Amino acid sequence: MRELRWASQEGDGIEHLAFEAREDGFQVESVVVGQRYGKSYGLHYEVRCDTQWRTRYAWLKIVGAGELELHGDGDGHWRDGHGLMLSAIEGCIDIDIDIAATPFTNTLPIRRLQLAQGERRPLQVAYISTPDLQVTRVEQAYSCIELDREYRYEGIFRNFTANMKVDEDGLVIDYPTLFTRLPRER
Repeated sequence: MRELRWASQEGDGIEHLAFEAREDGFQVESVVVGQRYGKSYGLHYEVRCDTQWRTRYAWLKIVGAGELELHGDGDGHWRDGHGLMLSAIEGCIDIDIDIAATPFTNTLPIRRLQLAQGERRPLQVAYISTPDLQVTRVEQAYSCIELDREYRYEGIFRNFTANMKVDEDGLVIDYPTLFTRLPRER
């Protein structure tokens, strides 16, 4: 198990994440303390992926407020914590927890897409905003700048682009203007 921390470059936020590669896939558990739209929040979340980096489960809880549970089948079919189909995100394989909350969810498409150097791929993503935990479908794109080292994220839905440096597990090291990994790693 690896433990990582990121500091927000947008404010006073920090994230502590535990990342574990398992025989049946990958699991993270994390706590984020941040600020969005002038309001401070605490977020606890878990994400589980299969061995192909397809999101199978996500649970998010805003401290003192809402909670969200998503179950994916790996082929783009989603249900909430009560078993109800979520047609608004039908066909989405990846999730993205609001860009202001965590850089971790960029790892999911980076690892799943297995892009060749110079390759770019647009995709539909289940986007979870924080701190309100609203789920919507958005269009994003990822490009491989340098294989296993640098990728470009495009938030097509918000006209935002940034290049991210990643480590050997595809976890963000540096995400200019948004996140910096803190040097202490266990």
